[in-house]
Amino acid sequence: MRETLHLKATVLPGGKIEIRNGALREGESVEIVVLRSETTGRKSILDVLAEAPGKAMFQTAAEADSYMRSERDSWGS
Repeated sequence: MRETLHLKATVLPGGKIEIRNGALREGESVEIVVLRSETTGRKSILDVLAEAPGKAMFQTAAEADSYMRSERDSWGS
């Protein structure tokens, strides 16, 4: 049966990644999959809403739609 270990690492100088884990035995064969964290600088919807004027929820759906439309328009600039 395959065991999956979910680990996080920081890339070291030269693009190296070092993995140390007590569950890994010397000499055993492992498969490594590297998933890069999303670092596009894009904000989540929660971040956008937190920055809304007054940090308050919108009073109507129309207000929220209008705000989101203006935000999307600014992304294309």
